[in-house]
Amino acid sequence: MKSVTIVGASLAGMRAAEALRREGFDGTVTVVGDETGAPYDRPPLSKQVLAGEWEPERIALYDAETLDDLRLTWRLGTRAVAFDAASRTVTLEGGERLAADGVVIATGARTRKLPGTEVLAGVYTLRTLADSLAIRAELEAMPRRVVVVGAGFIGAEVAATARGRGLDVTMVEMAETPLERVLGAELGRVCAAVHRDHGVDLRLGVGVAEITGTDRVEQVVLSDGTRLDADVVIVGVGVIPNTEWLKGSGLEIDNGVVCDETCLAAPGVVAAGDVARWPNRLFGQSMRVEHWDNAIDQGMAAARRLLAGGDAEPFAPVPWFWSDQYDRKIQLAGRSGPEDDVAVVTGSPDERRFAAI
Repeated sequence: MKSVTIVGASLAGMRAAEALRREGFDGTVTVVGDETGAPYDRPPLSKQVLAGEWEPERIALYDAETLDDLRLTWRLGTRAVAFDAASRTVTLEGGERLAADGVVIATGARTRKLPGTEVLAGVYTLRTLADSLAIRAELEAMPRRVVVVGAGFIGAEVAATARGRGLDVTMVEMAETPLERVLGAELGRVCAAVHRDHGVDLRLGVGVAEITGTDRVEQVVLSDGTRLDADVVIVGVGVIPNTEWLKGSGLEIDNGVVCDETCLAAPGVVAAGDVARWPNRLFGQSMRVEHWDNAIDQGMAAARRLLAGGDAEPFAPVPWFWSDQYDRKIQLAGRSGPEDDVAVVTGSPDERRFAAI
């Protein structure tokens, strides 16, 4: 193997590049990314960057010297639009074709949008640095009412950050409790209480029927008929894996790029991060994990898989993530769901400080 193309210049792709060099790969590594700037870390986008506590340069994944040491060939500010797995050829917008001995697919995911909101100013999703800075500018203008749609991790973190600025925040969630799909109803109720403690107006068990306005958002209409005045709306209702460019590639696509248990999607082709689906033998299930820690570990595992040939270790991690909201930190190791039994082993949910299994 003398050349590798990495499609995706975010965390998983960059950790793959780093692992290739660490493992002694001395060939050409080309990194394709649709954003123009240097790779950066995403978790602070909904917290420190959005709060105005950190500036963009603080979230760079690498300094200039480290990037030079990686000896990468960059194709930034351009999209991959097609792929042929048999020849391992990536086609870029504009027509350039990159053929390589190995390919890492790390194109991540994009945010879901509410239909009809694309033409309204003041309605945002949060995925990129540009998104975070645009929302930050809105919050710095001290809007009268911020509405957050979705009480998952991104929505909850944005709501907490906006309240930290002293803004009036309403958070709307279709489930009966925040984070119910991940943490279950009992722990979700604790999360709801934390937000109410900090003055968030929670609207649970109700969806969004429409977001209205002429040129700029004016109201969020809920499925029960309630109308919420809104100056700024942030939508956090999940993500979609970026796999459209792989149509006709020869890869299996099913809510992500389907891999074997070693992250291999086809001969000489691996996938990592939010876009990858693989069977985790530790849990006996196929999974696609959208967390920061997994992007790091899977990016490195995918790179090692390319170099290992037929002698590769299964990728079988215990998923782990965290979320900072107000002065609380939520941490979870393993796989949990709404049907799990929950037992508090130490501390007190009433005090919002405890450990549970």
